[in-house]
Amino acid sequence: MKFNYKFQHILTLKEREKEETFSLYEESVRQFERAAQKLYELLKKKEVLEQFQSEKLETGYSIQKIRHNQIFVHNLEETINYWQKQVISTRKEMKYWEEKLLESNIEVKKYEKIKDKSYDYFQQWVNHYENNQMDEIAAIQFQHRKGN
Repeated sequence: MKFNYKFQHILTLKEREKEETFSLYEESVRQFERAAQKLYELLKKKEVLEQFQSEKLETGYSIQKIRHNQIFVHNLEETINYWQKQVISTRKEMKYWEEKLLESNIEVKKYEKIKDKSYDYFQQWVNHYENNQMDEIAAIQFQHRKGN
């Protein structure tokens, strides 16, 4: 006899959903890492620029160059603000897919547990059936020996 799990199709669908959710989660992690890396690079660039500007102010710097650097720093700060929002947004998306992945894992585990219990019940039934068959065979053999 072969074990046939009645919810196998549902389990297969849940496993496929879990795999899709995992790939979406991985993609959201990559997007978050890219945004965080870009933000880090911009912050580092701003730090270097501010240090350069500080050194130049001590040694003497023309007003035109100071204004030019201030405009550049202002634009850099706007870009940093944009990437900070991107990091927050991608972090939220990553957390969302992480929660969905956890839910998918739980769903798959539920169906796997049901499958395990069904298989255990099936095994008990098969053992009981085989024992009954053996008892019947033994009774028939006993009847044949008794009749001879």
